[in-house]
Amino acid sequence: MTTADPVRRWVTARLQIVSARARILLWLLIVMTVALAAVAVATRSVLLRDADDRINGLLVQETNEFANFVQQGFDPENGRKFTDPNPLLRVFLARQYPDPDEELIGLVQDPGRGFAVKQQSRDQRVPHPLVKDEAAMTAIFHSGDSMGTLNRPEGEIRWAKVPIEGADGQLPAAFVVAIHPAAEQAKATDVFHMLLGISGVALLMTTGIGWVVAGRILRPVRLVRTTAAQLTEQDLTQRIPVQGRDDIAALAQTFNGMLDRLERAFAAQREFVDDAGHELRTPITIVRGHLELMGDDPLEREQTVRIVMEELDRMSRIVEDLLLLAKAERPDFVSPEPVQLGELTADVFVKARALGERDWHLDQAVDAEVLLDPQRITQAMVQLAQNAVQHTVAGQRIGIGSRDADGMIELFVADSGPGVQPKDSEVIFERFRRGTSRRGSRATGAGLGLAIVKAIAEGHGGRVELRPTDGGGATFVLVLQKEATS
Repeated sequence: MTTADPVRRWVTARLQIVSARARILLWLLIVMTVALAAVAVATRSVLLRDADDRINGLLVQETNEFANFVQQGFDPENGRKFTDPNPLLRVFLARQYPDPDEELIGLVQDPGRGFAVKQQSRDQRVPHPLVKDEAAMTAIFHSGDSMGTLNRPEGEIRWAKVPIEGADGQLPAAFVVAIHPAAEQAKATDVFHMLLGISGVALLMTTGIGWVVAGRILRPVRLVRTTAAQLTEQDLTQRIPVQGRDDIAALAQTFNGMLDRLERAFAAQREFVDDAGHELRTPITIVRGHLELMGDDPLEREQTVRIVMEELDRMSRIVEDLLLLAKAERPDFVSPEPVQLGELTADVFVKARALGERDWHLDQAVDAEVLLDPQRITQAMVQLAQNAVQHTVAGQRIGIGSRDADGMIELFVADSGPGVQPKDSEVIFERFRRGTSRRGSRATGAGLGLAIVKAIAEGHGGRVELRPTDGGGATFVLVLQKEATS
């Protein structure tokens, strides 16, 4: 473990403690700080570049004016071309008006005394002028460049010169333009500092406004957290008020929907556990009672064993049905495949005929290829047929078939029994619920058969419906989507 690991863990822990509101504001401030700093730096760079361009333009302009004057100027004393650099520099400089940060200097070299500054332009107002710096003037005069930069302790100087070639015996001379860029650079620095100050004020305002706005935006998230903290298995009634139509409102709606599903799931689970406990408690009580009272009589023992085995078989069926219903919640509960519906209907009819002596009829079989799980559909249809057998007597009619109805596939089992009363039709598809009418008087199941049929239908994206049978009775219909593969 390196020494950086504890520091990294400490930083990670501190970041985890920081609220989402603070983290949003922190990232906003970081982005704004970088952006404002970039704007300030870029503005300063642009101003300095503009100052350099202006200085270079002035240097070129002044030197070009002097070069033109050398070519076209005349000495006012004799009206002739200048042949002596002294009057040339004196006349030219007398006509110039330099900028506050500019020096126009005429230099004539004196071998015995250095430079003789023959003339300066008027109104020189620069601090630390070049004419008072002999070493700087010497460096510029002897430089092989026509333009350059000179760094002095007193400040930077940008210069340009035009050499003057005099007649024989005359001292070498030059015209020098010197500009002190400190003032221009100071202006750019002042603007930079001003932008930094404005940026600081903007960041302070952004901090306050961002804190308030982030709080309002994240308020539904805090409500989600508070509501989730208040939820218990006994109380799932808390909901989040939804306002607006943005992503946060959608989050609140999704959370409320999840709570609705959880509430229904917990309610169904409690009801399921209560009903399952009640259904399993009865056979266990019967088995225990008969075993406790069983004597030594062989006939009594045989009768007791038969009753115990029947009750154990009933419990086994209940457990198998419960496992099947639990599996119905899994995505692999059904495995659809292309199936010829006519053949499947005929197979179900053949299997159902063995359930009891009834007047069996294959009413209809549609010729279509659809996607469904043949085993689950067969299981549901046989369960419906078994249910019809339980509520009819020998000789009564039971019809089985399939049909195409408005783009949907319907598989049905119709019996001619007593039918289902309206109050029972609302509950017979629920787990451990049986009808209260005489239709349920002959049933011996646990009340899970129709719940299994409903689960299989919903697993195929369909539904199960109860419809009346012409002439009396009940018709149970599996309504499935028609998804032909050819």
